[in-house]
Amino acid sequence: MKRIERPLYLRKLIDAKDNSFIKVITGIRRCGKSYLLFNIYYDYLLNLGIKEENIISVRLDLEENEYLRDRHVLGEYLRDKIKNKNNQYYIFLDEIQFVLGFESLANSLNSIGNVDLYITGSNSKFLSTDILTEFKGRSYEIRVNPLSFSEFYSYRGGSKDEALEEYFTFGGLPLILENKTMEAKSNYLKDIFNKTYITDVIERNNLPKDNILDELLNVISSTVGSLTNPNNIANYFKSNGSKQATDKTITSYIDHLIDAFIISKVERYDIRGKQYIASPYKYYFSDVGLRNARLNFREYEPQLLMENVIYNELVSRGYNVDIGVVERFAKDKNDKTVRIVNEVDFVCNLGNKKYYVQSAYKMSDEDKEKQEKQSLKNINDSFKKIIIVNDNSLPYYDNDGIKIMNLKDFLLDTNSLDK
Repeated sequence: MKRIERPLYLRKLIDAKDNSFIKVITGIRRCGKSYLLFNIYYDYLLNLGIKEENIISVRLDLEENEYLRDRHVLGEYLRDKIKNKNNQYYIFLDEIQFVLGFESLANSLNSIGNVDLYITGSNSKFLSTDILTEFKGRSYEIRVNPLSFSEFYSYRGGSKDEALEEYFTFGGLPLILENKTMEAKSNYLKDIFNKTYITDVIERNNLPKDNILDELLNVISSTVGSLTNPNNIANYFKSNGSKQATDKTITSYIDHLIDAFIISKVERYDIRGKQYIASPYKYYFSDVGLRNARLNFREYEPQLLMENVIYNELVSRGYNVDIGVVERFAKDKNDKTVRIVNEVDFVCNLGNKKYYVQSAYKMSDEDKEKQEKQSLKNINDSFKKIIIVNDNSLPYYDNDGIKIMNLKDFLLDTNSLDK
């Protein structure tokens, strides 16, 4: 398999090298965390002239390393390899959540002056507040996502339109690229969803053997990018005869899916009022291929998939992303003042940068164009406003200063929002 370079994450690792923090690399299973660390970053260190014996790698999810899941055994094993105080050692511990009490071991290793420690895990719970407290503020998280479209296309090549359609269908888990046929790709995604992700969630959280998790995944998959909340979902279950699926249960199950990095919850933000709105929310999949596999590739809805892909791209670029709400008042046909609420798909913040981004699959006529622009025109600040359209048009600014750009240009250029 041709190497897939991941420059964004490599740069983050390079910037964090030898900074005295524990580097914690998180993300959904099979997104490429191990490859990033054990291949790409490993080769980078070798190219710097670091000797192989000074890079200590342990994959804790492998059967042959089960004996190292005891933190005392693992600690003794590692300390035996870092006896030369004149050398700098780089320790890679993959899937650290297999080690009970790994926090104390990580702190102990990190206190050794000539050790630079990197750990990976597939469950956000090991970065909970309590564990971060255990790390005493000495940890630095690097969140790894499935392949972005630019990473996917750098490997696949060919027609951009065909590549984008394939990405919309099968997503960006790296091993998708090793499966050559549509049947093989779809089987891989369905298999990994059922045998890895769902099994992990059930076993990790000791969930009962019922159909709530299965049905919840179907509901979220079908309504991806739509406003909802646990209470609405619980009401759906009740209407279908399930009394066990209370809003408390649904909330708990959703949290489990978020903890496993399968989905993300996005809150709404009142742009004019400058405050968050408690409910409802939107949920997006970390990989659209998993969403499609969950529905057995029946509900291919390019508008929703495009919105999900844009959200994932924004998050991978480091933006904090919310859904924007813009309130305005107007006169109805009876000259009565009415309140109108418009939505901005994404409000993106990174430091002092802010962008308002609208996803518009097509702007085929004036009415559709007016609809997509309306919420952006009602924002009375000077931050950049952008509409992303799935066509092949060149980027341009309209008379209101709104930038219109095509989806492929946005996805293939990580600096596209700044241009």
